[in-house]
Amino acid sequence: MTLFMTTHYLEEADQVCDRIAIIDHGRIVVIDSPSALKENLGGDIIEIKVDGGSTEELAEALRHIAGVREVNQNNGTYRIKALNGDETAPEILDKIHSFGLKVTRISLTKPTLDEVYLEHTGKSLRDEEGSRDDSIRRRVTLRRART
Repeated sequence: MTLFMTTHYLEEADQVCDRIAIIDHGRIVVIDSPSALKENLGGDIIEIKVDGGSTEELAEALRHIAGVREVNQNNGTYRIKALNGDETAPEILDKIHSFGLKVTRISLTKPTLDEVYLEHTGKSLRDEEGSRDDSIRRRVTLRRART
């Protein structure tokens, strides 16, 4: 039996679904079991906000740390995939400090479906929800279309 469920509550989908499809702009971008989707992320996610901006030199230095699989930077925030984040994080922090930069925020997360969604769409569900004004405009437009 197949049952289709649509939800923005990815934790719920993780618990009750055997397969999950992530759809972006009406197109399926990935489909697999929840565990396989999370495993395919390639490790833990470390996000670090650095005071003093981001540099390509630092990003390149972080890429050469053992266990680091990927480094992306955006406006002073580094998003790092690491095989064992809890073991790799101290070395990452040492490298950042060696560049004379100050860490203002750090988070380490094990792969979740939220991370999978972000990886495949480039945006979080909060970005998708839009502002309250956007929501009101959509409702008004739908009401006009119905009359």
